[in-house]
Amino acid sequence: MRAAYRTDLRRPLDPNLAVYGAYWNRGVACNPAAIHAKARELAPHIRGVWVVSSRHRDRMEPGVPYVIEGSRPYWRAMATAAYLVNNSSFPGGFTKRPGQRYLQTHHGTPLKTMGLDQRAYPALARKTDFAKIRAHVGQWDFSLSANPHSTEVWDRVYPGAYERLDFGYPRNDPYTTATVEDIAKIRAELGIAEGQTALLHAPTHRDYRDGFVPDLDPERLAEELGPDYVLLVRAHYFYGRSAGVGGTGVSSAVHHESGLGRDWGNSPPPVGSSAGAARVIDVTGHPRVEELCLVADALIADYSSLIFDYACLDRPIVVHAPDWAAYRATRGTYFDLLSGRPGDTPGPVTTTPAELADVFRTGEWRSPEAAALRTAFRERFCPYDDGHAAERVVRRFFAPSL
Repeated sequence: MRAAYRTDLRRPLDPNLAVYGAYWNRGVACNPAAIHAKARELAPHIRGVWVVSSRHRDRMEPGVPYVIEGSRPYWRAMATAAYLVNNSSFPGGFTKRPGQRYLQTHHGTPLKTMGLDQRAYPALARKTDFAKIRAHVGQWDFSLSANPHSTEVWDRVYPGAYERLDFGYPRNDPYTTATVEDIAKIRAELGIAEGQTALLHAPTHRDYRDGFVPDLDPERLAEELGPDYVLLVRAHYFYGRSAGVGGTGVSSAVHHESGLGRDWGNSPPPVGSSAGAARVIDVTGHPRVEELCLVADALIADYSSLIFDYACLDRPIVVHAPDWAAYRATRGTYFDLLSGRPGDTPGPVTTTPAELADVFRTGEWRSPEAAALRTAFRERFCPYDDGHAAERVVRRFFAPSL
């Protein structure tokens, strides 16, 4: 395989081939998916090929070209593609050739410490290869930023000679372009009853924990709030395809890389309440978190970067952070999410289940005070999100082919 790869490195670059990857080869997702879709529209002569691991090949939509990581076709594509796009890194290491253009899209706004800043935290530093990080950054030609805060952090923690693209995140474009009909269709597919208030809870990974251990009991919260509410629970992708709660609202086997409200296939019905409507729906297997945000009337946030994306929608955000001290001590953060300062805190903050339930029962979650905090947070972290980020990226990155 190595000999074949060395041979391929002497082949001419294919000016019409782009290789995409996301979340360590988990399939079509995030910013690379939005860029791929827009490139097919604006530069249809560019052939996009996705890198996927063998254990995630079932996530690939029929008709989307892909190669299995580590395979012979994978190495040939990496050796000859003129364009490389990833939100994490390509597997196995590769030799970047003169003439190849590599776009690092990243996959979130940094609240927690990233890159070289992790050296200050022993638990992280022991398992992080900082020389490898520097080598990887040395391959980038472009680094995409969602906001000025991200640009400042990326410059420090990933020092390199790449070009900064302060364009916003393409994955957030649907928050501006989706229609009322799109959203209604997705809600129906998930089993959300008409008139129900949908709350999305998508907790992030904790470095000091093993496995998915949610900081709230969704069934108990749903019971306390009553049948007018439904909780959508999404475990972090590190923990597989189920949160182990409620019913399953979507099949994870098939998805579409572009468009909204598509047919997701037959799914088991959600767990119903006495009134016949779902109370808790496990949406971990849903392939597009952007669609979950679109159908959610509010976000119950912790420290996930989803909080910054959801802010684009200008809908209520409640921060539920019972383990903030432990998270901040073990991982480190760039600002105090719980401070209550405009620009730092996006809405009400709770640390106990009782406080969380009260925020919704009293209406505090959509109070004028909460709206003011949300506005300041949105102004700080969503200045570029106008629905055209993907177009800006495609026109700059694929400029030699346009």
